[in-house]
Amino acid sequence: MAAPREPGRDSEAAFAKRIDPAREPELSAEQRRVTQRAEGAQRQRALQRRLRGRNVLTGLGIGAVVLGIYGYTFYKISQERFLDELEQEVKAAQAAKTPVN
Repeated sequence: MAAPREPGRDSEAAFAKRIDPAREPELSAEQRRVTQRAEGAQRQRALQRRLRGRNVLTGLGIGAVVLGIYGYTFYKISQERFLDELEQEVKAAQAAKTPVN
C-alpha cells in the first residue's frame, strides 16, 4: 500500500508546493514582502467569509425574533374583546336615550 502524501510535499503541480518564505534562501526581500502581503490578504478574505456566515445567522436570528414579536402582537390583539364590549355598551346607551315612537 502506498504511503499517504502530505499536502504540499512532492506534489506533481509546482504551483501547489507550499514554502516558508522566511526559510527560502533564493527569495529576495521584495519577493518575501509580496508573499507576506498575499498571505495577509488571503487570511483577511477567509476571515470575511467566516464573519459573513456569522452575520447571516445573526441577521436571521434577529429577523425571526422580530417576526415572532410581530405575530404574537397581532395574535394577542385579535383576542382582545374589550373594545367590542365597549361598542356594545355605547350602542345600548344610545338605544336607551332614543325615544321609542
